[in-house]
Amino acid sequence: MNPEYLIVCSVAVLVSGLTLFSGFGLGTVLMPAFALFFPVHIAIAATAVVHLSNNIFKVILVGKNADWEVIRRFALPGAAAAIFGAMVLNLFATAQPLFVYQIGDQTHYITMVKLVIGILIIVFAGFELIPRLVNLEIDRKYLIHGGILSGFFGGLSGNQGALRSAFLIKAGLSKETFVGTGTVSAVIVDVARLLVYGASFHTVKIAGTSDIWGLVGAATAAAFLGSFIGARMLKKITLPLIQKIVGAMMVLAGIGMVTGLF
Repeated sequence: MNPEYLIVCSVAVLVSGLTLFSGFGLGTVLMPAFALFFPVHIAIAATAVVHLSNNIFKVILVGKNADWEVIRRFALPGAAAAIFGAMVLNLFATAQPLFVYQIGDQTHYITMVKLVIGILIIVFAGFELIPRLVNLEIDRKYLIHGGILSGFFGGLSGNQGALRSAFLIKAGLSKETFVGTGTVSAVIVDVARLLVYGASFHTVKIAGTSDIWGLVGAATAAAFLGSFIGARMLKKITLPLIQKIVGAMMVLAGIGMVTGLF
């Protein structure tokens, strides 16, 4: 198996299982795995496809429980903000490197997009590691603001789940409605940002020969497998442990991005 398939698919299996417990984390941790083989803006776009596919699968299972009034107030403004965030990402992607250095025979580049995305990943790791942020709840009257904020960061960095959960958890929804509403909202934002990302896929090849869609398809299948395994382990693992694992992976990924190692 090619190393890019082994690494990306292994991460997809692991993190898609973890995200059943944490509620988010798939896009955040999978994106740096793609970034090992693609420019960052391409990695974010590829991750968005896997993320969308996995969420569509979840919508089939839990979407019937969604609160469509909350979706209207939260997800629709979020979709518009996601388009703007994705456009900002494209602007960052064309900027020249801020710093270039070498370790042995390897040349590493610190670019504006890597710096911004890396910092965002580290910040969002706080939602998994810092107790006050893990338990953050925001009043329902700020649903529109929350949709815009989480949608923008979803478009810019692929990180929307932490903020989405923080806003929706206080919307007075039952557990089933919360999960269904969050899943449908994630799909709406994913579709919006993919409209901007889409053009990136036409020119990118893996190792100069393999098309990116092959790796995206394999990662999507791996994510489905991870979700299935995670569901089987639901009663055997605690949420605090999962939050710490996901948070630690996010911090390492963010440091790798900021320093240009990824």
